[in-house]
Amino acid sequence: MSKRTLYIAVALLTVFALAVMVVGCGSSTTTTSAATPTSGAPTTAATTGGSTETSAATQTTAGKAVTLHVGGTFALTGAYAEDCAAVLAGFQDYIAWVNENHVLAPWATDKVIPANIKFDVLWGDDALAPDKTLTIYDDLKSKGLLVERVSGSPEGMALKDRLVQDHVGATSQSTSPAYINPAGNIFTNAPIYTDEMAAIAKWFLTTWKDSSRKPNVAFLTADSTLGRNIDIQELKDYIIKLGYNFVGEQYVPMVPTAPPTTQLAWLKDNKVDLAVGVMVNPGTQPTIKEAVRLGMGPDQAYKITFGFGNPAHLQIFVPSMGTTGNGVVVAGDFCALDAAVPGIDFANKLQATYRTSGKKPNCMYLDGIIEAMTQVEALRLASAAVDPTKLTSQDVLEKGFWQIKDLDTGGIFVSKFTYAKDKVQGIDAIRLQQVQDGKIVDVGTGPLVNIVAAKK
Repeated sequence: MSKRTLYIAVALLTVFALAVMVVGCGSSTTTTSAATPTSGAPTTAATTGGSTETSAATQTTAGKAVTLHVGGTFALTGAYAEDCAAVLAGFQDYIAWVNENHVLAPWATDKVIPANIKFDVLWGDDALAPDKTLTIYDDLKSKGLLVERVSGSPEGMALKDRLVQDHVGATSQSTSPAYINPAGNIFTNAPIYTDEMAAIAKWFLTTWKDSSRKPNVAFLTADSTLGRNIDIQELKDYIIKLGYNFVGEQYVPMVPTAPPTTQLAWLKDNKVDLAVGVMVNPGTQPTIKEAVRLGMGPDQAYKITFGFGNPAHLQIFVPSMGTTGNGVVVAGDFCALDAAVPGIDFANKLQATYRTSGKKPNCMYLDGIIEAMTQVEALRLASAAVDPTKLTSQDVLEKGFWQIKDLDTGGIFVSKFTYAKDKVQGIDAIRLQQVQDGKIVDVGTGPLVNIVAAKK
């Protein structure tokens, strides 16, 4: 071989060796450079292990693709069927939007979802049955669901200890006082029912004009775990201390098969001025129709005000009842569906985008959006601290739910949500609404007082 040929061969071998070294180095390390942020919007920075953390001035490169699950059990059969179908629709539409936009909400563009993280919804029909709830819970947990949700009070109580044992955080459409006594891992987005009754009682006193006597109050509530949540001595004592005479209790079937004439006549016989309770619309609507037929109501011959907890949703009640429902008060609920707030604009956009045919869901669609948003925020926060491919339910509980601060619902709820260990109520006030001239009118807010049954 000539010297010239030898030199060329050596040169080619050298170039080849250098190329191999460059390729090898490029496959084992990644260099992330910060992109220039626009309009001050926060971006996301990559951290070791493929996890992410949100900051105000750095950009991320996507890590390994990962799908995180949200959802839980939904009572799609039984008294809550229509409500829970709307909740599920809210979950599904919100998750579709998040997967396309990678932020928590239109008003929360600082809460960025890394591009490598996708979400899907896992669910099962618990049929309002605690035993079925537990079966579905185990099944979904085995499929990788790191969060949970609660349909109703019996299901919540069936799950409460298991959620603590398994270190799982759950959202809920029910707000039983038992969830905070003692606090577990069920994170609520509305006041507990006893506090809602207390807020109605305080508000009613501001309208009371008869200085010659104390007003008489009674419970008129559903004959179910939901309705009996409020029947505790601590609430009676609180109401009496406010300045009432407490008269007694009357119970109405969850879904009445006949008008509750007997219960309403009892209220008349005992000269009740304010009746409070917790019912769903299949109970409130026939109750108020019968009350009006009997001449009972704020603008009827027998003057009485009916107040209910948030499951009585005026957003469902008013379209069906119109002015027949005048004077009814509900505590702790969403804003009206025509409220000029970002959350309602967002819900309308979701329905226009993803619900393009068929009947639109009822107002519990809003609950679905907010529960899903809360679960996503918990997963987002936990993924900022732990590699999302290695997350555990305990990570999501402690580094997610417990770290949620000032979660803005776009005005759907009366206050922002803040959670922590042993703080499972997110809100800090109680919205009060009344039917006036067939419309929903905000009439004030009440404080949280945490009225719960004494530990036995």
